[in-house]
Amino acid sequence: MLNYRPMTHEDVKLISHIDRSEYIEKIYRMENGSVKEIPAGHECGTWDQHYLEELKTRYLEQLSDGGYAYGAFDGDRLAGFGVLANKFRGKNQDQLQVDLMYVSRNYRRQGIGRTLMDELKREALRRGAAYLYVSSTETQSAVNFYTHCGSKVTQEVDPELFELEPEDIHMLIKL
Repeated sequence: MLNYRPMTHEDVKLISHIDRSEYIEKIYRMENGSVKEIPAGHECGTWDQHYLEELKTRYLEQLSDGGYAYGAFDGDRLAGFGVLANKFRGKNQDQLQVDLMYVSRNYRRQGIGRTLMDELKREALRRGAAYLYVSSTETQSAVNFYTHCGSKVTQEVDPELFELEPEDIHMLIKL
């Protein structure tokens, strides 16, 4: 049985439990303001040690800056987690970013991601946000997940986040 709870700085070591691997059937690219589907057909492995350390650093930085992390646990094992950044974005300063969202391969398609997103939405509302900003990886699974959670492609791309991840599909979820 899964348990959900806010995560702490000490939980950073559990991020290595996540198996982000997946078969990527399609990816998406933004072209002239619309999303274009491109066949991919390859397996993406889990992260290497270098990327895992970068991810842990990013997690800790977000929490230290006032961000919020929420996780799904199967006993002592982290099955999935999401991180809400604390920096307001957008021209009206009413958007908070979903900075990290991962569900381990063996736990996908069980409602865990939806439960994590619902909690991040509640926390964003508590903090006064009107939208969640999502810079989604371009994979079909990620874009479809965020779309099912209410995301729509934004025409007002955050320049800082676009510079960091120009291949991502930038989306907003109205809260």
